[in-house]
Amino acid sequence: MPIDPLYFFEVIPELIPYIPITLFIAVVSLIIAVAGGLLLALCLRSGIWILSALAKLYISFFRAVPTLVQLFIIYYGLPQIFPGMSIIDSMTASILGLSVKNAAYLAEIFRAAITSVDKGQFEGARAVGMTKVQAYIRIILPQAVRNAIPATGNQFIGLMKETSLVFTLGMTELFAQARISASSTYRYFETFLAVAVIYWVMTIAYSYLQGLLEKKVNKPYES
Repeated sequence: MPIDPLYFFEVIPELIPYIPITLFIAVVSLIIAVAGGLLLALCLRSGIWILSALAKLYISFFRAVPTLVQLFIIYYGLPQIFPGMSIIDSMTASILGLSVKNAAYLAEIFRAAITSVDKGQFEGARAVGMTKVQAYIRIILPQAVRNAIPATGNQFIGLMKETSLVFTLGMTELFAQARISASSTYRYFETFLAVAVIYWVMTIAYSYLQGLLEKKVNKPYES
């Protein structure tokens, strides 16, 4: 079948309405992953061996297992062990699966960001009477956030692309709709090229916004 350049432009309006679903899954998953990753990072640095060991075990497992396998375990496997989880829909399972996986990667990013802050600042905060919690909240974490933004942004871009896997759970998002359109017209090249361009545009837009955020966060540190 010859390539039809016009169909490339015809299929894009069919795909655009599914962009919000893709972004919703990515953003909510990132929010949960950030919370989980920060908790894991703090466990790694807690000095409590059991918390540190459990965090390392979690990170090791979820970084090693493919995302698709994790999604299948959560959506198809866990209800077999816990029948009550059969009520979880594909959207919830998708967000949960992407969250727990990315939390493992973000934990290492946050750990490195916290470690990059000079130890003297923590000691100074303690010397003026701050508790460990106050020192982390007021001194350490604000600087660690600045250091973690670039790597966290890259992780979000990867997460946005990983949403294309949730069609395996029955979710109709951007990539799933592209598969439906391509199957009905047999215009695979044009359709999937359109999807690729949409992901590309979303990545460019997010990278631009991240650049603005980095400039704003770094402004107080500029001499």
